Amino acid sequence: MTAAQAAIAHDPSWERALDEVLSRTAGMTGESGRPDLVFLFASAAYARDYPALVRRAQEATNASVLVGCSGQGIVGPGREIENEPAISLLALWLPGAELRPALINQRTLEACEEPGDWYDVTGVDRDAVNGWFLFGDPFGIDAERLVDALSDAYPGTPLIGGLASGDPHVPRTFVFLDGNVYTEGAVAVALGGAYTVRTVVSQGAEPIGEPWTITAADEHIVHTIGQRPALEILVETFDGLTPELKERARRNLLVGLVMDEYQDEFRRGDFLIRNVTGYDPGTGALAIGAHPRVGQTIQFQLRDGRAADEELRTLLSQARGTLGDAKPIAALVCCCNGRGAGLFGEPDHDARVIGEQFQLQSLAGFFCNGEIGPVGLRNYLHGYTASIALIVPKA
Repeated sequence: MTAAQAAIAHDPSWERALDEVLSRTAGMTGESGRPDLVFLFASAAYARDYPALVRRAQEATNASVLVGCSGQGIVGPGREIENEPAISLLALWLPGAELRPALINQRTLEACEEPGDWYDVTGVDRDAVNGWFLFGDPFGIDAERLVDALSDAYPGTPLIGGLASGDPHVPRTFVFLDGNVYTEGAVAVALGGAYTVRTVVSQGAEPIGEPWTITAADEHIVHTIGQRPALEILVETFDGLTPELKERARRNLLVGLVMDEYQDEFRRGDFLIRNVTGYDPGTGALAIGAHPRVGQTIQFQLRDGRAADEELRTLLSQARGTLGDAKPIAALVCCCNGRGAGLFGEPDHDARVIGEQFQLQSLAGFFCNGEIGPVGLRNYLHGYTASIALIVPKA
């Protein structure tokens, strides 16, 4: 029987927190046997005890696959617990699913020179996977290169997850797989068979001004837009905003690059959002956190709590519409550690909105050092993003 249960617990004692989430997800275990997949996320406050915590979670759930990581904040049904000790657990019973876990380190990443090399590493053929879950250590693996490599090996396949986080003063994070704890590398799980994922990647931005075409670019520098200096277009866009939008956009300006040009109009969700990292007042060039191409559509964006709230609700509503009668059984939620109460001015925002939109209590996740998810047909590493995997039975 397809089923999912999730729980979150907030306690200084990892034993008590783990006991609580286990007791609140244990009902299905006796009824349906061992879960096929368990996601486990635990605060950095428990870091010293991670080996015992993860081993006990594996033994108690007897999950076929257990995967997760450390988090500066922990997400569960309707709650986000930031910078305090907490554990969340999502248990899934997925009859007909094909699950294949993989442990990937930097040496493996460097050794895989062709897309086909990844089929040997993961044991997963190109057409045998409907979606990937990925959690990585930001200090021990080149995460952007890994995301690019898996995107090349499995084109068009969504990759959802994030980079582990922890104590912001200690450059060390942890990833979990099947009762083991790793301090470097990445853990991945391929989902195939009778289930797939519908992704929602909310980058927290609102388009401003008009879409333009890049007419000269080199590496990460945009020289001209519409045959005019890029900085001139940025200033013109800002000057054309209402006083309210000018105030919101001040110090919150970004760029959005369209990933799929074959559309009549561009909306939220169609852009890859990147920072403006600098400018040259002499030439009017802009430096951005991406490698744009000539002919690509670009539109300036603003990011704040209001924009992030509106975009998340819009994208979730669109997802609900495209799913139709196919109801998600669970959600994996990977949020930037720059979101939460600091961005929205209140706790629990993303977890609450996702739960309300889908009437869903079976969700879990964490606050990331970088979020992974698709824009268009390719996967990217993001910032300030809520990257969400809705787990759905295939029609």
